[in-house]
Amino acid sequence: MIPTSQINIANSPRRGHIITMFQRYSQALIEAAMGDTPVVLLNGARQTGKTTLVQALTGKVKKATYVTLDDAAALAAATHDPRGFIDGLAGTIVIDEVQKAPALFPAIKLSVDRDRRPGRFLLTGSANVMVLPALSESLAGRMEIITLRTLSQGEMEGSRETFIDRLFSGGKMTASSVPCSRDSLASRIHKGGYPEVVQRPAGRRGRWFASYLTAILQRDVRDLSNIVGLTEAPRLLAILAAQSAGLLNVADVSRDAGIPHTTLQRYLALFEATFMIHRIPAWSVNMGKRLVKASKLLLCDTGFMAYLLNASEKSVLENVHMTGRFLETFVGCELLKQIEWSDCKPALLHYRTATGAEVDFVLETGGQRVAGVEVKLTATLKADDFRGLRSLANDAKARFAAGVLLYTGEKAIPFGENLWAFPLNGLWS
Repeated sequence: MIPTSQINIANSPRRGHIITMFQRYSQALIEAAMGDTPVVLLNGARQTGKTTLVQALTGKVKKATYVTLDDAAALAAATHDPRGFIDGLAGTIVIDEVQKAPALFPAIKLSVDRDRRPGRFLLTGSANVMVLPALSESLAGRMEIITLRTLSQGEMEGSRETFIDRLFSGGKMTASSVPCSRDSLASRIHKGGYPEVVQRPAGRRGRWFASYLTAILQRDVRDLSNIVGLTEAPRLLAILAAQSAGLLNVADVSRDAGIPHTTLQRYLALFEATFMIHRIPAWSVNMGKRLVKASKLLLCDTGFMAYLLNASEKSVLENVHMTGRFLETFVGCELLKQIEWSDCKPALLHYRTATGAEVDFVLETGGQRVAGVEVKLTATLKADDFRGLRSLANDAKARFAAGVLLYTGEKAIPFGENLWAFPLNGLWS
């Protein structure tokens, strides 16, 4: 017997206990997708709030069939007879942790081909199907994928961020606010964005992350992995955390970790598939100028990064070797989150020339308009701080929309055509 339930999901028990319910800005995206697409997949790391959000959404539906593949009996049924499993479900079908049974994707495809009504399937997964093409290709054209990352600063404060769309609006970048203090910024970085962690005191966060890492390695990574044993994973993650926001040099990491190159590549793919790391490609343009092509590495949560590096709340912005990495990782994570609900949905890239000019983050829209974002932990700026943004503007030419240097001051200040100094907390406030 397949362990499913016809439920009002909004009233069902949630895994774990979250004291505060946060409004997630991806909710509107999911509702819109369910209105015109047969299959919607909400993916993201464990404990980012996927199940809670799905419960809130499908609680509005009269009849929903909910199945979690964390349940061993449900997983066995889905694996043994995928087509029969799907055919036995009715109403809006909600399947949690769908990546555990890859054979369900072809079965869902057959079902959708028979009945293409929108909103038939709402799936959640803790593995990124975009880096697992065998899963995503089977539902190409039938499925919309939405990524739920950890809480953004705006979601924690109840204000929907519009920073990215403002970059491409062509208007004046305006802001006036109370400066973002160093202590406040350190607190935000150390907390990160996991819903349960942000509500814990600083001294209790490490315990949560220790349990979380164990669960990820024993469940999601092991499910996806052909690697025998995962004892090297925690140390490797700490090495990667120390290099977050830097260029990814696989040979150097392999040497530092003492892991063969081929094994390391498999680890990196697993960490990326389970949303622990993100690779930021280099921006390129068809021209003679030499640009660095290596990807940048980004840990996907600064709270997790602080745990891996054993960094206290006080120390994240005091260590001369790590302050820049923590700050840039923080901004990169916030941009990744905001991209999900921005109107222009740009790609996140980086820019570096062979002569040393660089921009921390480049945002490029489908129409190939380009914006640059730099970040510095200072309230005082000089013209030379915009060297990288000016180089990017020169290379992008007419496609250049704006360049912003985030700093800890309180006002937006023009530094040339389409170049602005912008308060760091204007990123979310």
